[in-house]
Parts: sequence; C-alpha cells; structure tokens
Amino acid sequence: MAEWLVGKASDIKDGDRKVVTAGKREIGVFHKDGAFYAYSNTCLHQGGPACEGVMIANVIDIINPDRTYEGQTFGDKTHFVCPWHGWEYDLKTGEMVGDRKQKLRKYEVLKRGDDIYVVA
Repeated sequence: MAEWLVGKASDIKDGDRKVVTAGKREIGVFHKDGAFYAYSNTCLHQGGPACEGVMIANVIDIINPDRTYEGQTFGDKTHFVCPWHGWEYDLKTGEMVGDRKQKLRKYEVLKRGDDIYVVA
C-alpha cells in the first residue's frame, strides 16, 4: 500500500470533502468535526461518484407512543448521497443507510503536520 498526498488539512474546510486520484482509484476524503474519513468514490449501486453528492444530517421519523406518524426531523449523524440515484452512506462508517451490510471501501487517513495522506 502506498501513501497518496491529499493536500493541506487547512484546505479542506469542516463539512467539505476532496476527491483525489490514488493510482487507479478515486477516493473521497471528508473532513467533519475535526476528523477525516476516506472512501472509494464508486457507488455500490451502479458505479456513480458516491462521494460527490450532498452531505446531509440523517432524517428521523417521529412516531408517537400510539404509533401514529407525526413528521420528520434531522438527527446528529452525517450522511453523504451519491448524486446519480440517491444511495446514502454513513459518513463515519461508509455503510449504505438502506442496508448496513453493504459499505464502501474505507481508506486510512494520515495527518502529518498540516498534510493529509490516504493509504491505498
């Protein structure tokens, strides 16, 4: 496995991402709440650019004690959505939200000073 320079940590603002080429792979590197996460940029559905869609808080259905539906709110987890067909992934795990057994390939992120690297 080789280390690939992503860039300066200060260039990837919190809540943003950068897609890099590491050999023959495209990898999305996310920065959220001081942590960095890296995943394959190939959606599990039909190979779309999984890491290039919107980032959004998870949506939670509000169900009353009598089991009636009241509405929706946002939770505290962050998801990113493939722009081709809307497949949604958990930012911290890379798991596909609709089926947690499926997940994107995760890559190790290294920080040396202000430089960020992915191991691929």
